[in-house]
Amino acid sequence: MKLAYWMYAGPAHIGTLRVASSFKNVHGIMHAPLGDDYFNVMRSMLERERNFTPVTASVVDRHVLARGSQEKVVDNITRKDEEENPDLIVLTPTCTSSILQEDLENFVERASLSTQGDVLLADVNHYRVNELQAADRTLDQIVQFYIQKARKNGDLLEEKTVKPSVNIIGVSTLGFHNQHDCTELKRLMTDLGIEVNEVIPEGASVHNLKRLPQAWFNLIPYREIGHMSAHYLEEEFGMPFVDITPMGVVETARCIRKIQEVLNAQGADVNYEEYIENQTLHVSQAAWFSRSIDCQNLTGKKAVVYGDNTHAAAMTKILAREMGIHVVWAGTYCKYDEEWFRKEVSEYCDEVLINEDHGAIGDAIARVEPSAIFGTQMERHVGKRLNIPCGVIAAPIHIQDFPIGYKPFLGYEGTNQVADLVYNSFTLGMEDHLLEIFGGHDTKEVITKGISADSDLGWSADGQAELNKIPGFVRGKVKRNTEKFARERNITEITAEVLYAAKEAVGA
Repeated sequence: MKLAYWMYAGPAHIGTLRVASSFKNVHGIMHAPLGDDYFNVMRSMLERERNFTPVTASVVDRHVLARGSQEKVVDNITRKDEEENPDLIVLTPTCTSSILQEDLENFVERASLSTQGDVLLADVNHYRVNELQAADRTLDQIVQFYIQKARKNGDLLEEKTVKPSVNIIGVSTLGFHNQHDCTELKRLMTDLGIEVNEVIPEGASVHNLKRLPQAWFNLIPYREIGHMSAHYLEEEFGMPFVDITPMGVVETARCIRKIQEVLNAQGADVNYEEYIENQTLHVSQAAWFSRSIDCQNLTGKKAVVYGDNTHAAAMTKILAREMGIHVVWAGTYCKYDEEWFRKEVSEYCDEVLINEDHGAIGDAIARVEPSAIFGTQMERHVGKRLNIPCGVIAAPIHIQDFPIGYKPFLGYEGTNQVADLVYNSFTLGMEDHLLEIFGGHDTKEVITKGISADSDLGWSADGQAELNKIPGFVRGKVKRNTEKFARERNITEITAEVLYAAKEAVGA
């Protein structure tokens, strides 16, 4: 186990609560010590929710440790059932409750004897999976629970809709631009003449899960959440699924062509080629923009990409294939899905990084000195320190990544948003010189420590003063070359004299 002050994917119970709180009229109860209930504040703040987040903490305290928590957990479940009348209460364990080795399944069974709504224990191993894996597993568990319940009650709806229809699976609270993506996907389906049967879990009722088998196919826009449910529905009802993320001009067209193939295999007669051509040439500005004189300024520029599997893979393809940008390395923190990521991006970048250590990622960025970074909020912070611009493309995210305006990343409108993000993330032409001239930078001070916490070098006052005189657009490179020079000679403090010597020796 490693102590960290930054995690790209949170603990398992966060994933379970993301799914539970996405459904309508579902309440989450978290069996955890005081302090683990930050999910409520985080969701309310980031999603700008007007209502209270439907999550309660059943706190593990000294009394629980002394006499067990069965009575407390059962009381919390029955109390919330009476107060809020939820359709479902999801009890999620945490690492702490796992250490106590309590029989939470038994607690749920006892509580369900006296509740009006359903009660379910999230069946996830909190030592083996992270937030994203737990979210996928919890969604699958809830889907299976209500499909089996409907089958038992004899009201499962399996007859296909008259018109082609789709279930969009995996849109959840606290997802990166998920709400906007969902709106764009619904618009895309409408354009294609496809009815949206259900969107889960966001905004869905658990009572409507029995309608899932009526759709002609399932669309899984994100690699992280929805695949387990899609595989279950495929095995149980023979429902095909499309899991091509429609992000970027090429992948959106590929996704639509796959949908066409799936529908025609079931008796439909659709041809979307004219629609794809019209959207690519006249609606999406990205294809035209990537060939314009403005975008040609980006050709060959170096960039790095890092994030979850879905967004990092999609952005790598867009940069390399659609905009002619040189992706030096692409990386992800989804180590559990490494094989898929490598397969997706290997031909579009020089190097693939699979790592969840933010310090190692920061060092990898500093090592290659890209013109721009496309990553999470953590990489944005790294970029600030290195004076390298960063476009945020994936979670973990900040309040600024929940825009009030409409900013999808998927579909044809998403292609425009991504193109703008890419272009505006680079420092172009005279911009850096103008910032220097007009004092546009926040500060002229230079971060002189390495990105890693174990940096062994310091800068003297005269060395830092000399470094500050160097133009901003080459200052970072000079700094790193000088530090390399110093390390090779076991110099621990960089003075002006060392800086001059490094410039002579290595052309820094």
